[in-house]
Amino acid sequence: MAEATTAAPPGSTPSAASSTSVFTVEQRGIDAVPAEERQGGPTRLLGLWAGTNTTVFTVVYGALVVSFGPSFWYAVALIVAGNVLGFAITGLTSLQGPRTGTSTHSISRAAFGPRGGKLPALLSWVMLVGFEAGGMVLIVLAGLALVDQAGVATGTPVKLLVIAFAAGLQMLLPLAGYHLIMKVQKYFAWIFAAMFTVMAFLVVPKADFGTHGEAPSLVTVSLVLAMVTASGGLSWADMGSDYSRYLPADSAPRKVFACAALGGMVPNILLQILGAAVATATTNAADPISGLPEILPGWFSTPYLLLAIVSLLAVNTTDMYSSGLNLLAVGLPIKRWMVVFIDLSLCTVITLWAVFSADFYTLLSNFLSLIVLWLGPWAAVYLTDWALRRGRYDVPSLFPAETGRKGIYWHRGGVRPAGLLAVLLGLAAAVLWVDSSVFVGPLSRAAGGLDLSVFAGALVAGVTYWLLARRDVRAEAEAPLTA
Repeated sequence: MAEATTAAPPGSTPSAASSTSVFTVEQRGIDAVPAEERQGGPTRLLGLWAGTNTTVFTVVYGALVVSFGPSFWYAVALIVAGNVLGFAITGLTSLQGPRTGTSTHSISRAAFGPRGGKLPALLSWVMLVGFEAGGMVLIVLAGLALVDQAGVATGTPVKLLVIAFAAGLQMLLPLAGYHLIMKVQKYFAWIFAAMFTVMAFLVVPKADFGTHGEAPSLVTVSLVLAMVTASGGLSWADMGSDYSRYLPADSAPRKVFACAALGGMVPNILLQILGAAVATATTNAADPISGLPEILPGWFSTPYLLLAIVSLLAVNTTDMYSSGLNLLAVGLPIKRWMVVFIDLSLCTVITLWAVFSADFYTLLSNFLSLIVLWLGPWAAVYLTDWALRRGRYDVPSLFPAETGRKGIYWHRGGVRPAGLLAVLLGLAAAVLWVDSSVFVGPLSRAAGGLDLSVFAGALVAGVTYWLLARRDVRAEAEAPLTA
């Protein structure tokens, strides 16, 4: 695989004294990381993705699989299949970071054009802010549950204090940036693994592995695979290179893929299987704060709630760092660390609304269930473009505003029509085949509830892009790189 140009474009912001200290605020935005600042090996991605995915959310998704009706062992098979598929995509979208030194949605400009790439970057930012807000709401609810256990009345003043405290905690890691996140998530992974192991020992004796549920229908298989794939690896796909961009350009692609994919896949499979086991013993496992703890002994309630809070903070940290990069890719002319405050302010407002209005939290959850539909088509176009150009990118052409040159990805006014058309057609296919509590597509309804949204969207987008753009992309890959 040919190596891309990795020098930072003119006008980019260098990190302070090229420092890699974990205790300094990262100054770098989406500009390409120069070779002298690259460090470490692909195994760093193992800790990052393991720490991010070892969370109570993952347990809940496993419980949701059983709620569709399959027996425990069928649920296990579907959990494994969905996570292997989803995190293979995360692994693939991590391969471009070491070659280019920049973020996923900056690289995405090659497929959509520097201006056309602003649309998927904006969609990603909106989606991530929604997920951050959803996570913060659960953090606050867990904090209020702890306060209630302490015998303190959770009136409005207490709720406001807990929200303020949660916002302050949430700010720390994303504000510091990449190096501290990579360091802390590695330790989080071990702490979370130990706590969930204890939880597994407490839950397994109460689980019903033999008689619960039945063999799933094709409709159930499609619904579960769509949920597991979209909520797992696919939901992290547009962040893959955000965390691999600091690796040396000559990092072995197979190791980068394996570490990114396995780092998220293994904890997701194990914790979702734990969630499925919990669901065989209680019908309230889908509620991670007031429902799931009812199967745990009283003495473990407080440690569990603390685990929920810290693990959700870890998830939001990864989301918030990447959402900042995505907003910069949209073209917002501010520093990355400033975007943290924008995200945090929005999340705090949404959390205030949700904590005092249960209906709003339901609305937020429904919104998130639909906005992820664009991810499959985007990932298909992004990876098809990467495969056609064999991983060879002209990095200065990704940053025309900074370099003052339009570059080879400019196309028609900064837009590659083939990329946007492919995503729109893929999104249309996904909508036609979706079966959710909010909306059922006409093709899904005609097929009795079959949900092929994730797969149809990706297939249509990928094939469309290949047909429309293959000649141009291959020609770009053969052109001399910009000095």
